[in-house]
Amino acid sequence: MAEQYDTRRYLTRFEVHRVPNLFTDVLVIGSGVAGLRAAIEAAQHCSVLLITKARLDNSNTAWAQGGIAVVTAQDDSFEKHIEDTLKVGCGLCDRQAVERIVKEGPARIREMIDWGALFDRRGNELHRGLEAGHSEARILHAMGDATGREVADTLIRVARGQERLRIFEDCFALDLITADGRCCGVTTYHRHFGHQIFWAKQVILASGGCGRLYRETTNAEIATGDGHAMAYRAGVPLRDMEMMQFHPTTLYVAGASRALISEAVRGFGAHLVDKEGHRFMPEFHPDAELAPRDVVSRAILTQMARQNATCMYLDARHLGAEKFRKRFPGITRLCEEFDIDVSRDLIPVRPAAHYMIGGLVVDAEARTGMPGLFACGEAASSGVHGANRLASNSLLEGLVFGAIAGRNAAEAAAVNGSPGQPKKVVSQINPSSRTMLDVADVRNSLHSMMWRNVGIERLGERLTETAEIIGFWGRYVMDKLFDDPQSWEVQNMLTVARLMTASALQRQESRGVHYRLDFPESDPKLDGKHIVVRRADDKLEIATR
Repeated sequence: MAEQYDTRRYLTRFEVHRVPNLFTDVLVIGSGVAGLRAAIEAAQHCSVLLITKARLDNSNTAWAQGGIAVVTAQDDSFEKHIEDTLKVGCGLCDRQAVERIVKEGPARIREMIDWGALFDRRGNELHRGLEAGHSEARILHAMGDATGREVADTLIRVARGQERLRIFEDCFALDLITADGRCCGVTTYHRHFGHQIFWAKQVILASGGCGRLYRETTNAEIATGDGHAMAYRAGVPLRDMEMMQFHPTTLYVAGASRALISEAVRGFGAHLVDKEGHRFMPEFHPDAELAPRDVVSRAILTQMARQNATCMYLDARHLGAEKFRKRFPGITRLCEEFDIDVSRDLIPVRPAAHYMIGGLVVDAEARTGMPGLFACGEAASSGVHGANRLASNSLLEGLVFGAIAGRNAAEAAAVNGSPGQPKKVVSQINPSSRTMLDVADVRNSLHSMMWRNVGIERLGERLTETAEIIGFWGRYVMDKLFDDPQSWEVQNMLTVARLMTASALQRQESRGVHYRLDFPESDPKLDGKHIVVRRADDKLEIATR
């Protein structure tokens, strides 16, 4: 049966002249590190509106524990950081993009310090930690294991101080508005003001990731892939959507939501052991616990299967209770909430979905292929991470490419002139009379299916089955007209899950975070080749480029 929901361009009905219209030079969607940094930069030059679907401080950025990878030590070098990133990226990184974040990183950190960010120090020197895949200790952190919170708080404080920046919280971005092949605004729903349209000379999409598609995830509730889905509906190309990174160590307590146990814990000297207390990582990789994340995640999964276990364990007992508490105060408190004494007990852990590497295709200036639209952060595919993100490069990418996107969008807005009169855009949707599925049930079932079939290990038959099930759900969910954010999220999640599954089927090899049981080796012919998806002629178009 044909997938009829492909023809859907907009999620909701709207007529431009029947809803409030607001105008700005630059519109930023998202309030994580990339969106905030972009908004701050653009506000130096023009009027800016930032919209975020929850509260300003509710983002994956605020949850980040590990730190920011940046070259600050005399015995470190840009070339070492670049080579570490390229090595972990398994042949899919864009060297120009990698060089840019590495070389511009120190300036962005100095800027954060000037703005009041309090990174941990030893005396007058910034304290630098070691994490997996890094050849040098270059990870800056704040308050031990609350780096993301410090970064978010600093950027929020600076953003609120910008005279030309207005912030709309609780404002759900529904769809990019396009006219004559150009992005010119976005339709939104605000919980107090209802539907609105924001017109902008330039739009920056920094809406974050989609880890909430999975049952096991480290992501905040808001990470439902809304930006990826709205870009797809608008015809914007996306790439590497099969590349979802799984974090090896999240706290596993039956019945509780997963919580991140930072990579820095292993960098600090903790060991991974099985239920017999055996340290197993040296059997899988010479770097043991500091192997790349995809290697560690698969090793844990393998060991769990061998022992029919629900988790493995982090052993930090030899590090000393006070030393551990001082370095990781948040993780220590988290463990204590579940009566885990890190000086005496093993910490139960298992992998979880963590970071979407794929996203909107952007160039070195954060421009997408659609005029008027920029993208940065987890919503974008900048080429920095390749097939596997190097630990603690994400906050760095957000700072660097956020600034690039903000600066370039402001410059483009100055050239583009006035947003002008609203475009004659009308969305007319005729929902079908087919039976409506329970959206909450679909959401829960999608979580479980994505974890089983599009998770750490994948198989062609299961991916094909997943595509068929998503198509079935889509015919009964995507053809409906909803009026609440939770249902729009499910429609977006189905769209993104479909793109991820199709991309995973297309890449018939194993590379980085994408591991196919039926194609367990990397294919040299696919070195440097990306899977690109887009909506064209009302259908999913997929290509290897």
